[in-house]
Amino acid sequence: QVQLVESGGGLVQAGGSLRLSCAASISIGSINGMGWFRQAPGNQRELVTFLASGGDTVYAASVKGRFTISTDNTTNTLFLQMGSLKPEATAVYYCTAVVRTSVYWGQGTQVTVSS
Repeated sequence: QVQLVESGGGLVQAGGSLRLSCAASISIGSINGMGWFRQAPGNQRELVTFLASGGDTVYAASVKGRFTISTDNTTNTLFLQMGSLKPEATAVYYCTAVVRTSVYWGQGTQVTVSS
């Protein structure tokens, strides 16, 4: 079982920045891939970005160039640096981790971008 705990959400004005963190209960070296999804009210959960263990990264077109995914392997933490935020980024952001054939999710953290 892998626990993922997100933090860093909050209220920010449009154009601002926010950094989300996701602390994993196991070594990131044991994880095959980690990423961020988001779900806005009335919408399906959607991919924001995903980082595979080999270093390959994918970003949703809507965030490319403004969001950056990274890890700190010493603290087993995944980050999402979000810049130039837009109101449509308002959602609950979920951290996810893939370990072999199992997928784990955090509890989510709310991000609200005011116009």
